[in-house]
Amino acid sequence: MESTGGSLVRPFQVDLGGVVDLLSRHIYSGAHVYLRELLQNGRDAIAARARADGQDERGRIEICPVGTLPGAPGEFVFRDTGQGLSAAEAGELLATVGRSSKRDDVLNLRDEDFLGQFGIGLLSCFMVSDQIVVRSRSVHGHPPVEWTGSADGTFSVRELPEAAEVAVGTEVRLVPRPDDAVLLSVEEVLSLARRFGRYLPVQVQVRRADGTWEGVNEPAVFLPQDRPADERSATEALEELGADLLGNRPLETIELSVPATGTRGVAYVLPFAPPPGSRRSGRLHLGRMLLGEDLSDLLPEWAYFVRCVLNTDGLRPTASREQLVADEALEYTREEIGRALRRWIVQQATTRPARFERFVAVHHLGLKSMAVHDDDLAAAVLPWLTVETSAGRMTVRDYLDQSRHVRYVETVDEFRQIAAVVPPDQPVINGGYTYESDLLRRLPLLVEGVTAEQVQASSVLDELAPPPMDDRPSTTALERRAAAVLAELGCDALVRSFRPEDVTALHVADAAAIRRIERTEVRDSAPAVWADVLGGIESLTAGRPGHKPRSTTAQLCLNWQNPMIRQLAALDDQLVFDRSVRLVYIQALLAGHRPLTRADRMVMTTAMSDLIQLSVGITG
Repeated sequence: MESTGGSLVRPFQVDLGGVVDLLSRHIYSGAHVYLRELLQNGRDAIAARARADGQDERGRIEICPVGTLPGAPGEFVFRDTGQGLSAAEAGELLATVGRSSKRDDVLNLRDEDFLGQFGIGLLSCFMVSDQIVVRSRSVHGHPPVEWTGSADGTFSVRELPEAAEVAVGTEVRLVPRPDDAVLLSVEEVLSLARRFGRYLPVQVQVRRADGTWEGVNEPAVFLPQDRPADERSATEALEELGADLLGNRPLETIELSVPATGTRGVAYVLPFAPPPGSRRSGRLHLGRMLLGEDLSDLLPEWAYFVRCVLNTDGLRPTASREQLVADEALEYTREEIGRALRRWIVQQATTRPARFERFVAVHHLGLKSMAVHDDDLAAAVLPWLTVETSAGRMTVRDYLDQSRHVRYVETVDEFRQIAAVVPPDQPVINGGYTYESDLLRRLPLLVEGVTAEQVQASSVLDELAPPPMDDRPSTTALERRAAAVLAELGCDALVRSFRPEDVTALHVADAAAIRRIERTEVRDSAPAVWADVLGGIESLTAGRPGHKPRSTTAQLCLNWQNPMIRQLAALDDQLVFDRSVRLVYIQALLAGHRPLTRADRMVMTTAMSDLIQLSVGITG
């Protein structure tokens, strides 16, 4: 205890057991990260030695899993050929929680050049062992040193004799706890070393039980400098990496580069539609060391259709070194990746329409769902999406080239009812598919000079021309007679003049009429008790105070330009007229893809039977 200016300065105690619990439960994702932390420290030490010597970073890391080291079968040994530590540095750096083993205040190094930033990496080894032994020899000629730390919070530092067999660099020895021994076994260490350190710029070797060494390094083909010089071989290597990541060959490969933050890599377009809510995953490396596989913070929310393999040298990791710090650099990188993906979408749509069509065919639903909530994505994607119109399928861009006033209906039923009679120069878009109406409503906000109008089937009917004045007596009589025939089916009749002439009639029903038809069908097919309940609900609704009943009657619009309809108006035989009107009604239902109710099916059966009888000459 010291006294400074009348105040007492007391050293505080560190509960190392509590620190280990904190690491395992709240900072690290699991005990397996011990090897990643050792690899990071080893890589940093090699980088520091390379800088001091003015040489490249190509050093060596040797890992001896449990059971592979002669004379110490129960130990795990990790060695690096880095710059090593002196006794003073070991006491200063390894014994102080909160300091890195490579901080610039002791080793005169800049933080951004190294992965280790928080001084808790070595402590992660306490998640698999109750004791850590570090032996090190400094490149600066100091005597070798041994640091021993225990999970109870105690440690010791001692200098070893100059003759001790300790090479320049650092060696870490662990004796695993029985429950964690598997994490230090040969196969598990090989798997972890490949996962975390396969792309490190230092040589990483793992010793097997038979004394042979197995290297884990491989080229980082997602980085241009590591790819084969031959373009075909480079493409094949990229596709192989994508197949390993996705489990299937990617649809496309997109190059990503954000020079300002030293972020580079590739994005693989999924060849399948991911399930809803799937996370934006891939592989993120920091200084070629695997940082994590969750890229939610680095990719835009709408970039669900890609899986990325990236390396960054300029973004900062969190204390766990499994995620990135949410700062301006991360936000900038995310925006730049989003721009690159949007550029790719536009480029595919404009220069490679066949490939873009394949991309949209796989991801159209997800693209639409995200575009509904993302103006940037909507602006990039919407012009290239294909929509169904009354003039045939076309892209939204082609539609806007034809008309800046977008007309659409909200349901497939309405579209089918009116598609055949909409003028070709004023096509209507079928907005009944998932998300399409929502996107069409937003078009005026995304494209300057565009207006959008929701069209009702009944309003299209109102736009149809009435018959000529000279024919009004005949058409009025036809409407009256046809309405009487169709009354039992809940359908009214009217006559209009429209093209094409071969369309005999349109069955038009707005949303309220369709709901009424569906309720009637359910009530008629339900058991008696439920039919009474449905009937009671309708009666209560109709009898509500202030309730204003609205017309829910469907309409059969007869085409006065069709020769058969004109002949029908002149028909005197009432029986033949009735059967003919019912057949025209059924024909209009089928043309509009409307499901037939029980009453409709009975009408169709009766009318068809009559036609068959007339055809074969059977008289009743």
